Amino acid sequence: MNQYPLWKYLLILAVTLVSLLYALPNLYGEDPALQISPAGPTDLEPALEQRVVKVLEEKELPYKSVRFTPAHLLVRFHDPDVQLEAFSTLKEALGNGYVVALNLAPATPAWLRKLNAKPMYLGLDLRGGVHFLLEVDMKAAIAKAIERYQTDFRSTLREAKVRYLGVRREGDALKVKFKTAEARDAGLSALRKAFRQELDFDTAEDKGAYLIEARLKQSTLIDIKRTALKQNITALRKRVNELGVAEPIIQQQGLDRVVVELPGVQDTARAKRILGATATLEFRLVDEKADPFAAAQSGHIPPGDRLYRERNGNPILLKRRVLLTGEYIIDASSGIDSQTGSPAVFITLDGKGARMFAKVTGENIKRLMAVVYIETKPDGRRVEEVINVARIQDQLSKRFQITGLDSTREARDLALLLRAGALAAPMRFVEERTVGPSLGKANIEQGFKSVVIGFLLVVVFMALYYRVFGLVADVALFMNLVIIVAVLSMLQATLTMPGIAGIVLTVGMAVDANVLIFERIREELRAGNSPHAAIDAGYEKAFSTIADANITTLIAALVLFTFGTGPIKGFAVTLSIGIVSSMFTAIMGTRAIINLIYGRRRLKTLPI
Repeated sequence: MNQYPLWKYLLILAVTLVSLLYALPNLYGEDPALQISPAGPTDLEPALEQRVVKVLEEKELPYKSVRFTPAHLLVRFHDPDVQLEAFSTLKEALGNGYVVALNLAPATPAWLRKLNAKPMYLGLDLRGGVHFLLEVDMKAAIAKAIERYQTDFRSTLREAKVRYLGVRREGDALKVKFKTAEARDAGLSALRKAFRQELDFDTAEDKGAYLIEARLKQSTLIDIKRTALKQNITALRKRVNELGVAEPIIQQQGLDRVVVELPGVQDTARAKRILGATATLEFRLVDEKADPFAAAQSGHIPPGDRLYRERNGNPILLKRRVLLTGEYIIDASSGIDSQTGSPAVFITLDGKGARMFAKVTGENIKRLMAVVYIETKPDGRRVEEVINVARIQDQLSKRFQITGLDSTREARDLALLLRAGALAAPMRFVEERTVGPSLGKANIEQGFKSVVIGFLLVVVFMALYYRVFGLVADVALFMNLVIIVAVLSMLQATLTMPGIAGIVLTVGMAVDANVLIFERIREELRAGNSPHAAIDAGYEKAFSTIADANITTLIAALVLFTFGTGPIKGFAVTLSIGIVSSMFTAIMGTRAIINLIYGRRRLKTLPI
């Protein structure tokens, strides 16, 4: 007799139920939808819902549902053609004050969403989405590096107690001016000691002044460009994660370009705004003695000051010296100020930034300090405005908050950009391509058809060749597919066309284990063993061969996942999950079913 421990039956039952439950959301699909969001940093008015419904009803465009939130309005449709027609209609009706974007919204029932059961993500080739090609502005990266060296030169010469007349930038060179040749030689010695590995130095004379000329070495230029590209890719990854896009493709193309693919994202306006924008903060002291209105009218700015504008349009004079910059910010979150009830961003600094900020705020208690918001738009425009002015009441350190923002949406976007890190250099959108959901739907149908055909061919072969045992293998193969889909859904992994290829390959490979087991059972029967002994020997003796074959394939899949990119990773993920699940279903699953059928029966022959 062949009997199976109770815990194994319970394990198989639990895995089966959980897999069916978490694979179920994929059957409901997604609804074509429109997402309407404000064009500026404001929240939506509730009246917009009635306005949108009225437009759709007047144009006789049937919709499934409308859901309003202050951040966006989501309108679901039954048909993609109606979605596209409604897109054009609403875009024209609502005007430039709103962003109307194509979207796909999961149609999962509420009871499944409460269990956190979600459909798997679909890749750009299946779901549709946005493809961007961005080019890093390497000239800006080099200019930024030269500005840093300019500041470092001043600090180095001050520390070496060398008197100099000025440091200015001319093109890609820095020129330091001295009054005497002795001062120039002392300065040259100090600068060479500090920057010998990065810069080439030369000396010159001009109209009685003594100069040092410094230029970036070729190796330094290469390092700056490589670092800028690497830092931008890292910042883009963080920003895409903040956008909530699962498994995006972000990879280098050439020496100065980056490819970004965002599956499921149809709101290209917000994606471009978040990906291409550079935002940071500067903290400066306010010049409380000078008159900013007089300075704005006359154009004469007091020495050591800069003229800025507050959000209400009023001029304000700030000191040129920057107390702290956004590069020291390690975390930022949006929220509400408990005292005023206005939107706020809560800032956390790193150790160095906290020490610097504590020192400068401790030295300037009771003075006014302004927060300057600096953003470089994707089109290259630079926006600088004072978002907050407050009197320093106490020494500030690692954690503090800033207010003065117009809306919670603006606070969220600012926190996102600060948290995601600044770009090393601005990026220009070279190419933009949107893959519509109709093309993705066709790819899904073709991929689903390939899986079904492969599955049915294997099912028919196994049923005809191994009879009852073949049908048991077919049940295990079906459960193998369910488990793969469930695991992909639970991991919120992204399924692409190469991923579907991995599933099709798994369907073919999954029955290999059962073929080995069933052939071993046939050999044992031919050798004269009893049916129960043959079943036991077939599973026990074939296990090592099955394990070796699957482990070697799994190693290859892990190597593909480690070193591959994009589509290759998608193939490796589904193949790896398929290998593990097929080991479970083909060995433990089929053994449990066969034991239920034959385990307690007296047998003279086996239908195999």
